[in-house]
Amino acid sequence: MNQVDEQTGALLGPDDPPAISIFNPTGAAPVIVVCDHASNAIPRVLDRLGLDERAIGSHISHDIGAADVARQLAGRLDAPAVMSGYSRLVVDCNRRLDHESLIIAQSDGVTIPGNRDLDAGEVSRRLKEIFWPYHHRIGNGISGFAQRGIKPAILSIHTFTAMIDNVPRPWHVGVLWDRDPRIAVPLIGALRAAGELEVGDNQPYSGRQKFGYSIETHATETGLPSALIEIREDMVDDAAGASLMADILARALKPILAEPGLYRSERF
Repeated sequence: MNQVDEQTGALLGPDDPPAISIFNPTGAAPVIVVCDHASNAIPRVLDRLGLDERAIGSHISHDIGAADVARQLAGRLDAPAVMSGYSRLVVDCNRRLDHESLIIAQSDGVTIPGNRDLDAGEVSRRLKEIFWPYHHRIGNGISGFAQRGIKPAILSIHTFTAMIDNVPRPWHVGVLWDRDPRIAVPLIGALRAAGELEVGDNQPYSGRQKFGYSIETHATETGLPSALIEIREDMVDDAAGASLMADILARALKPILAEPGLYRSERF
C-alpha cells in the first residue's frame, strides 16, 4: 500500500481535510475545549487503511458524537474548540509517542491492514502531518491566552461504548482526573445533584492510568485546571442527544468556570 503521495511525498493530499478543525476561534471564555478523537477521516493515499465502511463508521475509528458535543459545548461557553481532523486509527492524538496504541494494528477484534509493519518513515509522516499540528494548535491557543495574562482551563471531550466485553457500562457520563480537583470534583457533584445522569468518578476509565496525552501534556504538566469528560456514545449519537448533553454540561460547568480563582497554574 502506497502511504505517500507520489508527487509530493506527503501523507495528506490537496483533497484531504485539514489536520485540525477549529470552532469559535474568537471565543471570549478563558477555556479551551479539545476533542482528540473527533473525526473518522483517513487520508486518501491510505486507501481507508484496508477497512470497510462499517469499521470506519464505528467507535474504533473515532469517538461517536464527541465532535458535536465539543462544538456545542464550546458555543454555550463561548470558548474555542480544537478538534482532531483524522481518525485515531491513522494516529491517536491522545497517546504518548512511546505508547503501544499510538498506531494500532488491531482494535476491538478488528485488524487494521494499513497499520501493519509500518516503517519509521511512515510513523514520522503521520506524526508530522496529523499529530503535531493538532497539539501545536492547542499549545498556540494556550500561549495566546498567556499573552493576555490568562491561564485557561482545558476541557477534553470523549465518548465511550455502552458495553465492553459483554459487560454493560451504567454511567451516562464519566469525569476523569488525576490530582487536580478544581474542575473535576465540583463537576461530578453538580452533575450528580441534577439527578439526570449516572455519573462516574474516574469511570469507565481512570485519569490516574496515565495512558492519555492531551490533558497530561497541556494541563497536568503546566498546572492548568482541567477535566476529561467521557460520555456514553448512545447518549450523543444523534443531534438531539448531543445538544441535550451540551446543555447539561454547560449548566454544570458555568458556575465552576465563573470562579476567578480557578485560572492559575497550580501543581497538586
